[in-house]
Amino acid sequence: MNILLSGCAGFIGFHVSNLIIKKYNNFKLIGIDNLNNYYSVPLKKKRLKILKESKKFKFLKLDLRDKNKLNRLFKQNKIDIVIHLAAQAGVRHSINNPKSYYESNIVGFLNIIELSNKYKVNKFIYASSSSVYGDSDIYPLKENFRIFPKNIYSASKNLNEVIANDLSKISKIKFIGLRFFTIYGIWGRPDMLIFKYLKKSFNKKTFYLNNFGNHSRDFTHIDDAINIIDKLIKKKIKNNYMIFNICSNNPINIKQLINKINMKIKIKTKIKKIQKNNIEVLDTNGDNRKIKKYLNIKKFKNIFKEIPKIIDWYDKEKIWKLGD
Repeated sequence: MNILLSGCAGFIGFHVSNLIIKKYNNFKLIGIDNLNNYYSVPLKKKRLKILKESKKFKFLKLDLRDKNKLNRLFKQNKIDIVIHLAAQAGVRHSINNPKSYYESNIVGFLNIIELSNKYKVNKFIYASSSSVYGDSDIYPLKENFRIFPKNIYSASKNLNEVIANDLSKISKIKFIGLRFFTIYGIWGRPDMLIFKYLKKSFNKKTFYLNNFGNHSRDFTHIDDAINIIDKLIKKKIKNNYMIFNICSNNPINIKQLINKINMKIKIKTKIKKIQKNNIEVLDTNGDNRKIKKYLNIKKFKNIFKEIPKIIDWYDKEKIWKLGD
């Protein structure tokens, strides 16, 4: 059986690919990625080098906008499961380059989902985002709440859900959307808060703290996220369309998190507090009871126990020295 995973050189894609390589003996993994330069290409290549050590992994540099090339891939390989994690990420980036979100997150999504239907894929697991909820006065956020995307990135993720829902009504594919809440861990994205702060600290540069640090995020460890995907790959799915929050349901104040990091690195980092960026959601806190019940998950990792391990890895790998 074959699994096609898009975005295999990305943060979540790398970890899911690594898990499949190590745990699945009866599957061949085909990973695709366009290796764009939204963030450090050397970091992506470093992840990819690890994956390529396995004979069970086949990599193709492929842009999802190239429907002809993608069609050949589907035609030449009987794909049983698609795990679609490729996307143009980053809320702030959407202000300056909105076209990339249309091309990657909408056109690219349409191409891979249409071909999955054409070639009769059994299961289609895809990344959505907590950002689809927008700002809220009620927490924790449940999957059945109304959603209010407030930027191009979150709107593109909302449209992905709508497209999958529509297709599920006429297709035999099992569609599973995952609303990820601030995934963190080793090999993480350098544009996310933890690694942005560490890079500024190790390079002795000023860190600009949004909203004076008076906001919170529902940080969710990468191991918890890939454990859920692992269980969804194996589980026999009955419903044609499902959406799940992937979160710890444990929002952490940003100033508290930075204090915890400082205790470990013991570097006096210059912090400049700035006003809120209105394009971003202020706080995130997801309700995870639906996914915990569906997959019989008991608990999620505590970020304060994981931070020292992440910093040790960051220091050992000299990640701050990699190119942007």
